[in-house]
Amino acid sequence: MKRKIYDRLLEWKERDKGRCAILIDGARRVGKSYIAEQFGRNEYKSYILIDFAHLPQDVRDMFEHDTNDIDLFFNKLEVYYRTTLHLRESLLIFDEVQRYPEARELIKYLVADGRYDYLETGSLISLRVNVEHIVIPSEEEHIEMFPMDFEEFLWAMGDETTIPYLREQFEKLEPVGQAVHRRVMNDFRQYMLVGGMPQAVELYLEKKSFEDADRMKKRILQLYREDVTKFAKGYEAKVLAIFDEMPTQLARAEKKYKISDVRRGARYRDYENAFMWLSEAMIVNTCYTATHPTVGLYMSL
Repeated sequence: MKRKIYDRLLEWKERDKGRCAILIDGARRVGKSYIAEQFGRNEYKSYILIDFAHLPQDVRDMFEHDTNDIDLFFNKLEVYYRTTLHLRESLLIFDEVQRYPEARELIKYLVADGRYDYLETGSLISLRVNVEHIVIPSEEEHIEMFPMDFEEFLWAMGDETTIPYLREQFEKLEPVGQAVHRRVMNDFRQYMLVGGMPQAVELYLEKKSFEDADRMKKRILQLYREDVTKFAKGYEAKVLAIFDEMPTQLARAEKKYKISDVRRGARYRDYENAFMWLSEAMIVNTCYTATHPTVGLYMSL
């Protein structure tokens, strides 16, 4: 499916020309691996995708023992993945790089070598457990990827004309008319029900079933819960309490999350680390309230 982040990858490729790697950070199942492989397939003569979530021992041995001899390292990668690497025309993708932080640290030396381009993808990339034993390379541009927005949802449905038209009418301050308004609102309601997770969107487009899309989203939410129990060591109970309470609290008219509803007498300071974990994991988008409207305007200057 067409994603806006693809244009940012193209911009990086043309602008930096191998002088830095790029890291796509995002929650699980937002489409990072898909877009990385699509980019490698379309924009390079060849690419190699190294999946650190399922890293074969032979490839792990290459990273542990052969990186001191960079020529040997690349030769072994070519043979193992049966792919020829071409000078300045090949891409190496480090998929789920947070599973093997040493590979991320190696980026500094691979970029300095200058032969190929490097694209990393990662989830939970900012968590201390995934960075505490490595030096973060300065030769790395960090971009964030989110679920599909409404325009990308329409692209998936085969509609690339509606949003440009709406934008044009908005800029001219002219109405779109009742017929267009009804159709767009119907599409928007579909988007709100399906959401922007690519797997759910793909399933909905295939079966036109909200039930099937919901089933897929429940699987993804279960993955998030499993990540909490695995990575939020020490305060996983608080993180899960906040996470499980979100649908109920945000369904209210005021759309405000109250800590006191999680546990009687609870205060934000008691749950601050749990909120920060969810935010750093990109499982939630935090919206802070402001008591004066000029605050946001001042920050945008």
